[in-house]
Amino acid sequence: MTAYARHTLKGEWGTAVWEVRSVNQRYLESYLRLPEQFRGLEPVLRERFRKRLNRGKLECNLRFDASAEKQSKLQINEALAKEVMRCAGWVNDQTSGSMHLNPLDVLRWPGVMENEEADIDTISTELLAAFDETLNQFIAARASEGDSLETMISQRLDGVMVEVAKVREQMPAVMIWQRERLTNKLEDANVELDNGRLEQEMILLAQRLDVAEELDRLEAHVAETRKILKKGGAIGRRLDFMMQEFNRESNTLASKSINQEVTQSAVELKVLIEQMREQIQNIE
Repeated sequence: MTAYARHTLKGEWGTAVWEVRSVNQRYLESYLRLPEQFRGLEPVLRERFRKRLNRGKLECNLRFDASAEKQSKLQINEALAKEVMRCAGWVNDQTSGSMHLNPLDVLRWPGVMENEEADIDTISTELLAAFDETLNQFIAARASEGDSLETMISQRLDGVMVEVAKVREQMPAVMIWQRERLTNKLEDANVELDNGRLEQEMILLAQRLDVAEELDRLEAHVAETRKILKKGGAIGRRLDFMMQEFNRESNTLASKSINQEVTQSAVELKVLIEQMREQIQNIE
């Protein structure tokens, strides 16, 4: 389901911004972009997504900006600096004092000058708490989107019922039209049938054109879909299955269509079902 959430966290260590967005996806996929020092949070974040979400292609970004004070404040490793100077003095003695120690060379020695280390564990704990808040906002946004989708699907289900009613209303007239059409063809061919034979032909024709079962199933599918929507929760896959059932009945109805009105209803049913199917891909 499409949704977006953004949350900003500020602390003595700097500023962090979480962003979570999702697009349509039948299954759950998560893509994380984290600063290198927080790569260790990936398994925890994926597990929290998995526990609270079932579907969607998720993108989660963390932007971390350390405070200027933390970035500029340097510390000197005095023990290492003294050891470097001692070793440099020994080398100088071996060369009869011909070498002169440059203090900057000591400072450049790896590990002598250090940035003040931030407490990564403490920061990570704060970041995870902020992530949970972002995830709450994200789920709330999806819920709001879900309410809109439920309204849209309910409207399409109403449309399905309208088309079912139209076809039911058409069927008696269709059978009368078919009887007249069959009689006219027989007269044009100079074929005489007794009433018993004509009734047999009409029964066979009615069996081939009977769509009552398909209409009953469509009504049952509408009722079941409304029930699923009312139940709530992770219902996307069940709704996917219902759309397959809708398509099966509408295809059969279309194959039995014998006049313009029934054909139009069959086409409209396919449009309504496809509109529902597309939006159901967004539902958890």
